[in-house]
Amino acid sequence: MSGSGKSVAIRLLEDLGYYCIDNLPSQFLADVCAFLSGSGHLEVAVSVDARSEGPIAQLPGMLSVLRSLGYDVRMLFLTASTEALVQRFSETRRRHPLSRALSVAGREATLEESIAQERDRLAPIDSLGHVIDTSGLPPATLRQWVRSFVDGPRSDLTLAFESFAYKNGIPVAADLVFDVRNLPNPHYDPKLRPLTGLDAPVAKMLSSLPEARAMIDDIAGFITRWLPGYVQDGRNYLTVAVGCTGGQHRSPYVVEQLALRFGGNERVLVRHRMLESVTGR
Repeated sequence: MSGSGKSVAIRLLEDLGYYCIDNLPSQFLADVCAFLSGSGHLEVAVSVDARSEGPIAQLPGMLSVLRSLGYDVRMLFLTASTEALVQRFSETRRRHPLSRALSVAGREATLEESIAQERDRLAPIDSLGHVIDTSGLPPATLRQWVRSFVDGPRSDLTLAFESFAYKNGIPVAADLVFDVRNLPNPHYDPKLRPLTGLDAPVAKMLSSLPEARAMIDDIAGFITRWLPGYVQDGRNYLTVAVGCTGGQHRSPYVVEQLALRFGGNERVLVRHRMLESVTGR
């Protein structure tokens, strides 16, 4: 999505040594990859957006062809809430790149209309990649998440566990959402309030609760039961979001425990929206 952080991601990948191409028409993807690999460029990052010439719906087939040729293809889909996108365009005073090309009732599309139509255009491909919702994310946190995404080994499925705060809304990118607000809240213990679910005292308190252990067992059991179905359906990425009220204690703890359980069998990413955006952890 325009305004969701593509420039931040591309610059980070370029700094990591990737040969980067911005806004490549999608029909040239296979040819460009073949040319660059033949020229010795082993790590290539290509951005394709809704302005791409040619049907965006052809992209899934092109990615399948590249994988069949032996390429390690990873697709990252950046998105954000409409409210966040409107705020970013308003702050930068930039025109939406599709606004002039789109028309509504014979007039140029408004910013909100352009965002809605762009979301519709990208709908056929948003489930093909690992989705990052950049709403409320500082650029430094997005760079950290992109770096983690590309640094991992090749895998048939990437499982991302993400903690969040219900007070800020459910992440756009969530595939599965679990609510742990019914667990006792360490926030009400003055000694634990300034800490997080990553700190030992909070973890010790929550691990001692039978209901917390049962909640983690139930979530892990659900994922274990249905994960093969997602793999069989051809999914390469699955984001499991776990939320509590403030995203500081309970949900980060549960996410860390789930990551430990699945880390030995799948490629696992761990993200904490509130902790990373506030403390940089």
